[in-house]
Amino acid sequence: MKKEQRHKGWNEIKTNDSWAIFKIMGEFVNGFEKMSKIGPCVSIFGSARTKTDDKYYQLAVDVAHKIVEHGYGVITGGGPGIMEAGNKGAHLGGGTSVGLNIELPFEQHDNPYIDSDKNLDFDYFFVRKVMFVKYSQGFVVMPGGFGTLDELFEAITLIQTKKIDKFPIILVGTEFWGGLMDWVKSTLLSKFNNISAGDLDLIHLVDTPDEIITILDKFYAEYNLSPNF
Repeated sequence: MKKEQRHKGWNEIKTNDSWAIFKIMGEFVNGFEKMSKIGPCVSIFGSARTKTDDKYYQLAVDVAHKIVEHGYGVITGGGPGIMEAGNKGAHLGGGTSVGLNIELPFEQHDNPYIDSDKNLDFDYFFVRKVMFVKYSQGFVVMPGGFGTLDELFEAITLIQTKKIDKFPIILVGTEFWGGLMDWVKSTLLSKFNNISAGDLDLIHLVDTPDEIITILDKFYAEYNLSPNF
């Protein structure tokens, strides 16, 4: 390839990158306008691959139902598995049911339990994650994969670095999360001193819906409900 041809290709890429800014801005504007109207909500995260007969699917339904009974709405990633279970529990409980969808290979499609006016579609993960963090009063994290871990640790990092105000982060399932938390405490904290003990104060490990409600209510008896950032 001649030098001039290579430069032409690079210039085309730069031009496309510049125009992408407007698509990104559009996703932020649409997300902010719709999410600012939803009221206090709790985000539920977990695997898209969890089947309807899995115990954690039913637990997520029960958790979401209990959350909306106590005056919060529910936000999920809008897809199948744990996300569907979260929206289903909110729907059955007559509460706000929000879905933040993103197209993913093989596994993502919006579930039928999202409120029709609260079903948002995103092309960019980073825009979607801003919506989760900005408009959630708590993260309830069920068993999941890399995406769930990504959302969990990004929230912890933002709180740790004081980029956002603190909110409860609740891990559901001792058998799933217990080993990770043991490693965080024994290796990150005690052995290598890569985090501070206070960084773990807002991370809770529970197994029941009632424990989740107790944590949320106790936290917001002391702090106001408001968007982040």
